[in-house]
Amino acid sequence: MQTLTLLIEKLKKNRILSETEFITLLDGLKEDTKAAAMLQQEAQKTALEHFGNAVYIRGLIEFTNFCRNDCFYCGIRKSNFEAVRYHLSKDAIMECCRIGYDLGFRTFVLQGGEDMSYSDQAMYEIISTIRQAYPDCAITLSAGERDKETYQLWFDAGANRYLLRHETADPEHYRKLHPPRMRYEHRIQCLKDLKSIGYQTGTGFMIGSPFQTTAQLAQDLKFIHELQPEMIGIGPFIPHVDTPFKNQPAGSAERTLHLISILRLMRPEALIPSTTALGTIHPEGRELGILAGANVVMPNLSPLDVRKNYLLYNDKICTGEEAAESIEKLKEKMSRIGYRIVTDRGDYRKGDDCHV
Repeated sequence: MQTLTLLIEKLKKNRILSETEFITLLDGLKEDTKAAAMLQQEAQKTALEHFGNAVYIRGLIEFTNFCRNDCFYCGIRKSNFEAVRYHLSKDAIMECCRIGYDLGFRTFVLQGGEDMSYSDQAMYEIISTIRQAYPDCAITLSAGERDKETYQLWFDAGANRYLLRHETADPEHYRKLHPPRMRYEHRIQCLKDLKSIGYQTGTGFMIGSPFQTTAQLAQDLKFIHELQPEMIGIGPFIPHVDTPFKNQPAGSAERTLHLISILRLMRPEALIPSTTALGTIHPEGRELGILAGANVVMPNLSPLDVRKNYLLYNDKICTGEEAAESIEKLKEKMSRIGYRIVTDRGDYRKGDDCHV
């Protein structure tokens, strides 16, 4: 059997392993601390080679917590009648952008549930207004599954990027996490549509989601290799008290860090966030994610009075360094581990153009 060291070296050289090799690596890292340290060091070295010590910031605007879907793991699922619902007006969204721009943000991320009260045209107007007001900024959307015509409309309005996690690359596992009306095949088609239109496309998956096996994580990694997304967002599963999975155990911070490092070696130029979920499950999760190979953080620009209501999982941090108002504290934390926050848009740039 190949040693973990050889597998890490093979991954760095070829950017891909077989599913069996991925399983061997992922399972072995839980016990082999020396191999885990080597993986982290190689991933950090790769990130530094491509981006220097730059960490890109994205201004997160959680513009609605209404959702037509009923995903079994999500706190804003349709059937959660305990959720305090809200959606932001165009003026409120623009105020978030104004505050963010003044703080130095040059990417705005509009994230929300699949709230159909925003018509395609209403979203077009919001996006085009942001584009006209802030022509030097990138606009990222994370608004779920839509048809290709809608994605094209929003791209034409000025959106640059789109985030849509596939959550799991195993169709059977997907059905265990979602209600019957949601189809794995449609989720994957949406990602293909986004790529074909020209969006910088992001996908990703949960670590430790209910019923997940190491083999399924290996499938996720193979899917990432096939799709070649420009952005990859992963984080540990954290249960929410008002969902069917409320009693399921949370995912592992350690395994999440291993997978960030693996993904960095697979996709050296990718934009990989150190997520709020990782910061929620571990007090130094945000910093550890950066040291594992991530290069993006997403402070929250949403209005203070609604942040506590966008709860995808239990105990989500909504004040502190993930909040835009604490950007100086975030800078200090990144500085302590040898990194610097930059206000560059942080577009995906392949090859030698990545380095800043």
